[in-house]
Amino acid sequence: MKLNVHDSEFMQSAVNASHYPAHELPEIALVGRSNVGKSSLINALVRRRRFARISSRPGQTQTLNFYRVDSLVIVDLPGYGFAKVPEHIRRSWGPMIESYLTGRVNLRGVLQLVDLRHRPTEDDRLMCEWLKHLGKPFFVVATKADKVSRGQWARHLKVIRDVLGVEAIPFSAETRLGADEIWKEITRLVDGSRKTRNIDE
Repeated sequence: MKLNVHDSEFMQSAVNASHYPAHELPEIALVGRSNVGKSSLINALVRRRRFARISSRPGQTQTLNFYRVDSLVIVDLPGYGFAKVPEHIRRSWGPMIESYLTGRVNLRGVLQLVDLRHRPTEDDRLMCEWLKHLGKPFFVVATKADKVSRGQWARHLKVIRDVLGVEAIPFSAETRLGADEIWKEITRLVDGSRKTRNIDE
């Protein structure tokens, strides 16, 4: 699947299924804790700095945001974990995310983002286990790779592998390192050729 990343647009935001855009394109969802860099990943993939809005304050994405990139749609889900937002809003994110991931027929796969610099959180581990339980094809992207010296990548990636039980692709929004590999994996999600496997299988 060859995509024209310059043919991209923000479609709309949604808080429940009645607000989802009506279309027949395949969708790829992004999940990760607050401030892990989901918007930065989208911007790097489409080669536009301000395509998806980036906030310095965790928890600013409080809706599902749909972005069309040529013939597929990337869906940015609210970040889980710590966020300085009202409790009632945080409580609404779980059902919002679960409803989309379990009920959206357009969904072809999921990218889970974790921070390469840090050991995956318990929320990261639970999300990964839940994705495995759902049987949704997914892969893990380790963001902020430019913040870690290249010589330390192997050690950090091993920690992620040990905690989550899957391999991760190192990625930097600053340098676009890993972007081409991520696009290849997204293509495999869309065409159905990617099957998530645990490292011990």
